[in-house]
Amino acid sequence: MSSRSVTVKSGLWVLIWSFCCFAAYAAPSSGSSDPPTPRADSPPRIIQIGPGDSVSIQVYGQADMSTVVYVSDDGTIPVPLAGSVQIAGLSPSEASKRIEKALKDGNFLVDPHVTLTVTVSRSQRVSVLGQVGKPGLYPIDANTTILDLLALAGGALDTGSEEIFLLRNDANGAVQRFPINLRLLQSAKGAAPEQALRGGDQIVVPRAEQFYIYGEVTAPNKYRVEQDMTVIQAIARAGGVTPRGSERRVDIKRLVEGKYVTVKAKLNDPVKPDDVIHVKESIF
Repeated sequence: MSSRSVTVKSGLWVLIWSFCCFAAYAAPSSGSSDPPTPRADSPPRIIQIGPGDSVSIQVYGQADMSTVVYVSDDGTIPVPLAGSVQIAGLSPSEASKRIEKALKDGNFLVDPHVTLTVTVSRSQRVSVLGQVGKPGLYPIDANTTILDLLALAGGALDTGSEEIFLLRNDANGAVQRFPINLRLLQSAKGAAPEQALRGGDQIVVPRAEQFYIYGEVTAPNKYRVEQDMTVIQAIARAGGVTPRGSERRVDIKRLVEGKYVTVKAKLNDPVKPDDVIHVKESIF
């Protein structure tokens, strides 16, 4: 066999050996799982400046240019030397860069360094309406959550629904409606991201759907219909059956196709909005 043939065969074996080593290295080991697909973090909440806000302007090395001004209705502020600068809709850091550019473009300063802070926010307010302790208009900052706002407004009342709504105007002025399950929001304890709030938003807590229960129960009254509520749960909500009452003698007056009908209820029957539950006396 020629030396050239031996050299070619040796090179071929080296190539095959290298390929096998690479395949063994690249192949996942048995029992291992693929790494989770990376997920982009949610963008941080940023408060935008709006008309009526009070802002403080500090220019490094130019103490005489420091000032506190209000954002006008057209979204501009008066900046010493530069004149009116549009900052509405910007974050404080973006507004600082906008002022720096205006000072530099106007040849007033060579390399300006501007710090802008919001001293009083009047544009960044959210209305909290409906079944809350203190409906009203409340200020927000970059970290304010929906639960924070509800707490400021005295909390949701017992008459409030578990499904609340975030109302927001889109770019065309149309109102967008975002349903939010309050129970899930509270149980998440910050683990689930909330809808970021903006100035001009409205949080609405509607009145909950209710049922009425009377007769031989401890506390006859109107109560909120809970999710998947049954007749026995409704009776328990009303304090339970009195010694004279019977759980086997329960009727429900229910609205069906515009008319009330009375049906005999079982304890595991679902309770529907506007049901009138009557717990009767025991016949024994």
